[in-house]
Amino acid sequence: MEIFVQLLVNGVIAGGTYALAAVGYSMVYGALKFINFAHGSIAMVGAYITFVLVMMANVPLVPAFLGSMLLTAMLGVMVERVAYRPLRRAPKLASLTTAIAVSFVLDAAVMIVMGADIRTFSLTGLRSYQLGPIYITPVQGAIILTSLVFMVGLYWLLTRTKLGKAIRAVADGISLAEVSGIDTNLIISAVFAIGSALAAASGALIGMDTNLQPTMGFIITVKAFAAVVLGGLGNVWGAVVGAFLIGIVENTGVWFIPPVWKDSIAYGILILVLFLRPSGIFGKKGEVQATVL
Repeated sequence: MEIFVQLLVNGVIAGGTYALAAVGYSMVYGALKFINFAHGSIAMVGAYITFVLVMMANVPLVPAFLGSMLLTAMLGVMVERVAYRPLRRAPKLASLTTAIAVSFVLDAAVMIVMGADIRTFSLTGLRSYQLGPIYITPVQGAIILTSLVFMVGLYWLLTRTKLGKAIRAVADGISLAEVSGIDTNLIISAVFAIGSALAAASGALIGMDTNLQPTMGFIITVKAFAAVVLGGLGNVWGAVVGAFLIGIVENTGVWFIPPVWKDSIAYGILILVLFLRPSGIFGKKGEVQATVL
């Protein structure tokens, strides 16, 4: 039973990292109604930026982490402006294809610059702490705290600020938002900036907890996309719930199946949801939900 409790805690920790990536996915879908399959690669770039700042430039961890979020937010805005905005009125398949192409470009660029070898954060002075039957590292504690802080901050942003109201208006309909005098291009850029910054946080935390490699973006993409579909496409808080459910199920699942199959659990959940309830937990049957709240 103690092992199961430890696996449950590990699931919550994993869910926190998935949630940070999934909300960006969901916000972009809410605004543009297309799946940004480059989102995981953007998270991977954020992880490598953090690694370079900490391990090569000797920048303290917290400033490096925040700096990575800022730089990755700028990358997200640039990708939207160059790759997606010209295709906004084109068929959705064009944007989807472009997103996949952007993902390949980012993966290849990081592989060329950093190489294909697995990289590890050499964070000294970190040891596990025991809380009853549970063992937790400082990095895992930081994951839980960071996820909580960012989720609360995002809730405040979306419900209490003028920008948040504008984001919700764009999610309800770009045309109506434009008629209301909202600069939709600016708001969509803000959505990509926020989503990319949170993706960078997710990638960096995953990298610190495990390791980094240029292909890690694909796994992040699958986990975040599964979370978004499970929670309901376009529903930010549904994506958060879906992310934690996937994290918990895949980590407790190794109690019953070999650990080598752990990552396949997300695929299984995704397939089941698409078969049984395509609209997700918080979606309504027969329609795809597109709301940020």
